[in-house]
Amino acid sequence: MWFAPIFEHDFAIKFDFFKHYYASIFKINSFTEKLERHFMNTVNIPRLDLNTYINGDAAQRKAFSDAIGDAFNQTGFVTITNHGLDKTLIDKLYDDVKALFALPDEVKSKYEDPKLAGQRGYTSKGKETAKGFTAPDLKEFWQIGQTVTGDDIPKDQYPENTQITEVPTFNATTVEVYKKLEAAGIHLLRAISVYLGLPENYFDDNVHNGNSILRTLHYFPITNPDALPEDAVRAGAHEDINLITLLIGASADGLELLTRENKWFPVKAYGEDLVVNVGDMLQRLTNNKLKSTTHRVVNPPRELMKYSRFSVPFFLHPKAGMNLACLPSCIDEHHPKQYEDITAGEYLDERLREIGLKK
Repeated sequence: MWFAPIFEHDFAIKFDFFKHYYASIFKINSFTEKLERHFMNTVNIPRLDLNTYINGDAAQRKAFSDAIGDAFNQTGFVTITNHGLDKTLIDKLYDDVKALFALPDEVKSKYEDPKLAGQRGYTSKGKETAKGFTAPDLKEFWQIGQTVTGDDIPKDQYPENTQITEVPTFNATTVEVYKKLEAAGIHLLRAISVYLGLPENYFDDNVHNGNSILRTLHYFPITNPDALPEDAVRAGAHEDINLITLLIGASADGLELLTRENKWFPVKAYGEDLVVNVGDMLQRLTNNKLKSTTHRVVNPPRELMKYSRFSVPFFLHPKAGMNLACLPSCIDEHHPKQYEDITAGEYLDERLREIGLKK
């Protein structure tokens, strides 16, 4: 396991100036090397190898658990390698996603059902608005949900997934990706459980047949930027609803998180790595010990606005009946209870109404 923190763009510019300035004067590199190390450690977004937790020895597993817990305690974000999805599958996924969103709007609209509140199939442009914003996000998306196995909940607990006929491989590809990300997410939750001093399998029963969602996103080209409302962005500043989110890269930059210093910080993944962040459900459960960090997707520079951006997040949800009451171990005299008791289903319903997907 090794770490590769990413430094803030603002710092990078300042560092580049100092590096060349002092190097030209002193003809040495030690000062700039120290400066670079300082800037690169200002935001803790470690790159962690999931295989060291799944197949590692006791020391490796503890190191992974401590590292993800510390990062989620500080910034709420990590990047993950060796997560179970290979490059071939990821490339196939993005090929299918691009083919789907290239279809004419009148074809895609056949797969939009307002009664499903965006939870299955297609959701068209202008439908989702980040809490506190007036302009809707500049995106369209398609969602795939859980297929119930076993008998712990009824088979009809969730709506059936919408099958698209125009891009037939999309259906099988997204189900395969869903299952692999769900499996990776369960391992990550086990590591988090250990960090929190809970039984390793604390989340297992709650997320088995949970209400998890795979969302394929298209941030469409911005053809007339001057006509946009002032606060219109690809994804307004928000926090995720669920336990954790696993993001399969993106086709372009734009994802940023808000640091504790109230500065926006660009988040980048290496190659096929996943970006994983804490959602509000996990923050509530841990009484703010683990941070659900505000993040956004900004509009690109004007010269790049004519290009699409694609991304695929997996929102790992528990079953609706999971109790999100703050864990007793996360409450003390210095950390009083911050939230009222609520179930995952009640909380999801509340949040879907806030962002306009449910009326």
